[in-house]
Amino acid sequence: MKTVHVLPDGYHKTLEINLQKDKKTAMHVQVGGGIAMLVILLLGLLIVPIRVMKGQILPWLVLLAGYIAYIVLHELTHAAVMKLAGGKKVEFGFTGMYAYAGSHEDYFSQKAHRIIALAPLLVWGIVFGVLAFVLPQEWFWVVWFLQAGNIGGSWGDLYVTAKLARMPHSILILDTGVDMTVYDC
Repeated sequence: MKTVHVLPDGYHKTLEINLQKDKKTAMHVQVGGGIAMLVILLLGLLIVPIRVMKGQILPWLVLLAGYIAYIVLHELTHAAVMKLAGGKKVEFGFTGMYAYAGSHEDYFSQKAHRIIALAPLLVWGIVFGVLAFVLPQEWFWVVWFLQAGNIGGSWGDLYVTAKLARMPHSILILDTGVDMTVYDC
């Protein structure tokens, strides 16, 4: 994985993806993520009936707290992989629509950025997948809702990864959180 802290000579901006300002793209990402969540939840109905949560308050409270914790852990996962990829400084924020981890100082290679972007989906997908089947059945839906949030919430990461996959391998990406600027030579 390649990370540089100064844009090399000859590189110029070739693309900007801003999931906050580009309302059309933001809408596509939100709708796609919502559909993905719905599909995951419907699959859950084939595994465990949701009626196991009927009349229970504690699982719903745990779910709410768990989702807040998950959002923080999702961004910390991005940050940890940024650091492992050679990033210097990671910044965190919340725009009202998106929580994010990003950097104004690091230019990541396409491969490094792909791993950074997809790490939370993979890591938390495995964690929630295992927990869904090892915890008692009455806790299945707490974990399954978190899994649906993981997949739907990672839709922007998937979108950006797919868009950048069609670009040359020589690109460098400055990812400040919800704004990705792509440079190439």
